[in-house]
Amino acid sequence: MTQATLQRIALLGNPNSGKSTVFNQLTGLRQKTGNFPGVTVDIKEGKIDFPSGKSIVLTDLPGTYSLHPTSSDERLVTSILCDPDSDYFPDAIVYVADVTHLEKHLLLLTQLIDLGFPVLLALNMTDVAEEKGMQVNADALSRKLQVPIVCVSGRTGQNIPLLIRELENLPEKSPQPFYRFREEESILSDAIVQNSRSKNPYRALLLGHHHAWLPFLSDESRATLAAIVETKGFNSLKAQVDETLDRYDRFTPIVQASIQTKPDAPDSRTDKLDAVLTHRIAGPLIFVVLMLLVFQAIYDWSTLPMDWIEGLFTQINATASEWLPDNWFRSLLTDGILAGLSGILVFVPQIFILFFLITILEELGYMARVVFMFDKFMRRFGMNGRSIVALISGGACAVPAIMSSRTIGNWQERLITVMVTPFISCSARLPVYAVLIGLAVPAKKVFGVFGLQSITFGAMYLLGVVAALLSGWAMKKWLGTREISYLAIELPVYRVPHWKNVWLTVWEKVLAFVWGAGKIILVISMVLWAMASFGPGDSMAAAEATAVQLAQERQLDSVATADLIAARQLESSYAGVLGKVIEPAIKPLGYDWKIGIALITSFAAREVFVGTMSTIYSIGSADNEMALRAKMKSAVWTDTGTPVYTLATALSLLVFYALAMQCMSTLAVVKKETGSWKWTLFQFAFMSALAYVAAWLVYVVFS
Repeated sequence: MTQATLQRIALLGNPNSGKSTVFNQLTGLRQKTGNFPGVTVDIKEGKIDFPSGKSIVLTDLPGTYSLHPTSSDERLVTSILCDPDSDYFPDAIVYVADVTHLEKHLLLLTQLIDLGFPVLLALNMTDVAEEKGMQVNADALSRKLQVPIVCVSGRTGQNIPLLIRELENLPEKSPQPFYRFREEESILSDAIVQNSRSKNPYRALLLGHHHAWLPFLSDESRATLAAIVETKGFNSLKAQVDETLDRYDRFTPIVQASIQTKPDAPDSRTDKLDAVLTHRIAGPLIFVVLMLLVFQAIYDWSTLPMDWIEGLFTQINATASEWLPDNWFRSLLTDGILAGLSGILVFVPQIFILFFLITILEELGYMARVVFMFDKFMRRFGMNGRSIVALISGGACAVPAIMSSRTIGNWQERLITVMVTPFISCSARLPVYAVLIGLAVPAKKVFGVFGLQSITFGAMYLLGVVAALLSGWAMKKWLGTREISYLAIELPVYRVPHWKNVWLTVWEKVLAFVWGAGKIILVISMVLWAMASFGPGDSMAAAEATAVQLAQERQLDSVATADLIAARQLESSYAGVLGKVIEPAIKPLGYDWKIGIALITSFAAREVFVGTMSTIYSIGSADNEMALRAKMKSAVWTDTGTPVYTLATALSLLVFYALAMQCMSTLAVVKKETGSWKWTLFQFAFMSALAYVAAWLVYVVFS
C-alpha cells in the first residue's frame, strides 16, 4: 500500500502486550480519546508524521485475544474489522506482540493476515528478551509469516523511528492466507460471499460465526446469514475450537524455530515475587494493605491541592462579588457557575492521585495478579477481580473509582461494579458522619478500649461494603448471564514503569472527567442554584423583609443578620417549598422540612449537608460543628414540641447518607461510563429506595 493512499492504521495486540505504550511512543501528546457509538469502550486516535512530511491517523483499538470474542472489548474490535464501512476500518495494521510470549500472541495475528490487511509486526519488549537471554531470528520469522517485522521496545523507545519508516513503506500487497479452511468452512464462506458484500473469505466466515450480534448488520442481512448457517448445518462453536487448535498447530513450530531461549533462564525475580504476592493467604493481605496505603495517599495527598482549589474559587467568588453589582447575574456566576466549576475541579487531585498510583501498579505488572487473586471471590457477587480495585478506591471518592472500572472487559460485570461502587463510604460523607455521630452517639468506651463513636463510624463503612456486595449479587441474579465471561489474562513479568506512559494515561483520565462529567455537573449546579435562589411570587422579598425586621428586634449584627436573611430566603425558595412538600414523605424517617432542604441541596455533594444545616439554623460559620450540634439538639417539632434530633433520627440520617446516591458528580460519571440515562436513573432510584427503607427501619427500631 503506498503512503499516498494510507489514511488510517489500526494498532492491535493482546492485553499486556505493551500496545498502549507503543501507541504513546508513536503519537505522544498528539492523541485524543473517543467513545465508539453505542458502547462505553474507549478508542484512542493519534497522529503519526512520516519523514516525508505526510501523516496518518493511528487508531489504538482495545486489547484483544481473538476475533472470536468473549468480552465487549473484543466484540468491538471484531465488529470494526468485519465492517468495511466503519469509520474506524483500517487501511493497514500494526500488530504489537510481546516477543517473550510470542506463541500466545500469534492467534490474533494470523486471523488479521487472513482478513487481507497489510500487516506490520512489531515485536515488543526486546529489551526484556535480551535480559532473559532470548535470541530472536526476526528474518526467519518474517519469511514464514510473510509480514515485515520490526523489533522494538515501547518502554525505552528502541527502534520506534525505524517502525515509523517501515510503516511508511508498507507494501500494498497483503500476505497470503495463513489458515486453510476445512470443507464445511469453505462451503459456508462461499455461500456468504455470494449473498453479501463481503468478498474476503475469512471475513465472510466471521459473518457466519457472529451474525447474531454484529451491530452493523441490518435485520434483513442478519436473517439471510442465519438462514445460510442453518441450511449448511454449520456448528459455530465447534468450528471456532477447531480453527484455534489448527492455527496453534501451524504457528507453534514457526515460533520454536525462530526464537531460542536459554533453558536455565527463567525470570527468577518474577517467580520469587509471585511466590509471595500471589500466595493464597499472604497475597490478599498484602493487596488490602497496599490499597489502604493508596486510599490513605488519595485522602492525605489531595487535601492541600483540594484546599488550594477551594481557596482559589473562594477568592474568585469574593472578587466577583466585590466588582459586580448585586443582582441575579452575580448570584448565578458566584453561587451557580463558579460553585459548579469548583465542584468539578476539586475532584481533580483525587482523580490524578488514584490513576497515578493505579497506573504505576499496572505498569509494574502487579494489577494483573490482583485480578487473578480476587476473580473467583468477586464473581459470586456478579463482578470480577478488577472490581476490587474500584470498590476500595471508592473509599476516597466514587468518581475516580467508577472511572477505574474501564479495565473490566465484561459489560455486565463492569455495569454491576459501576452500580454498586457508590455504596462504599467516600470522604465526602465524613463531614456528615462527624456531625451526626457527635450528635447522636455518646463519647463512651466499650471494654475501656473502643469508643462508641469510632465503632459507629466503622459500622457505616461496613454497611456500605455489605450493601455493595449484596446489591451486586442481586443484580447478577436479575440481569442473568448476558455475556459469557472468562478469566483470560496473561501475567506479565515485573518491570519498571514507563513514566511517559504513566503521565499520558493520567492526563487522559483527568481530561475525560473534566470535559465529560464536568458538563453535567455544571448544568445541575445551575439548576440547584435556581431552586435555592428563586421562589414563587414575591416570597423571597417578603422573607427578606421579615428577616430584617426580626434582626432589628433582636439587635443582631451584620453577619447574624445576613445569616438570618439567607435562612429565611432558603425556606421561601423553590428548594424550601420542595422541602415542605416532601416533608410528609420523609416524616416517617423522623425528618422535618429543614432536613428535607438539606437532602435536596446536598445532592450537589454530600458534604453540603453541613453548610445547609448551618444556614438553616443561622450559624455564622459552617465549620462550627459544636454550635451546629447545639442548635440541632434544641430543634423541636412545631406541632408537638418534641425534639427533632433524637437518637433514632440521627441514626436514621446516618444510614440514609451511607446508602443514598447524594452526589451529582457520581451520577454524571455513571452517565458517562454507562452511556445511558437508563442505568443512571435506575441507580439513583434503587439506592434512594434502599436508603429510605433502611433509614425507616432504623428509625422504627430505635424510636
